[in-house]
Amino acid sequence: MKTSKTSIAKGTTMNKHALPPYAQARQPRRARYDEETINDILDCSLVGHVGFIADGRPMVVPMAYARWGRTVYLHGATKTRIVALHSDGDPITMTVTLLEGIVAARSGFHHSMNYRAATVHGVTRLVTDPGEVEQALKLITEHLLPLRWNEVRPMYDKERKATGVLALEIEAASAKLRQAPPADDPEDHDLPIWAGVIPIVTSLGAPVGDGIGPDVPPPPSTHLARKKFA
Repeated sequence: MKTSKTSIAKGTTMNKHALPPYAQARQPRRARYDEETINDILDCSLVGHVGFIADGRPMVVPMAYARWGRTVYLHGATKTRIVALHSDGDPITMTVTLLEGIVAARSGFHHSMNYRAATVHGVTRLVTDPGEVEQALKLITEHLLPLRWNEVRPMYDKERKATGVLALEIEAASAKLRQAPPADDPEDHDLPIWAGVIPIVTSLGAPVGDGIGPDVPPPPSTHLARKKFA
């Protein structure tokens, strides 16, 4: 598969360096700015909420995506607003959140959630190089279902023409985490009220075929996806 030199260069970025934060967090103890933490959250999430300006109004849409180095690839029909209305250099942002628990405290004030969240800010780049377009679509497909690209038929030209690919070039990023029990006031500890954490568990179920065509067993990609998002 042909791959553009630009995408290779971005894909080889090391993950040990900190990205510039867009803004300092109000609670610094929950903030992370290292690239390793941010990338881990991005790579473990299925959906990103992408924010952009369209027709003078702020928009946020949930989208499938894939990260390659410091580039996040997004795709959609060529006529959708996020693809059709963007030119190179437009501001864009994306956030992902992994919920891990409901934190029940002895007071309503101290109820919370355990989570990992990442926000990335950058500018758009409309992907036009055919090799990078194909690479981006493969990355997005295999972010959801590892190795899936080679399990399906090749994309038709009309399908490729109908699909637009947008790159979010990350310029700043931050992560926020909470993984702790309730932070009750000490004077509330002896109250006869249950407090603790109710874990939130996200996993993929067993594959269910569509019942059309030959009886084919689930391919390796389905098992790899269940393992990845367990």
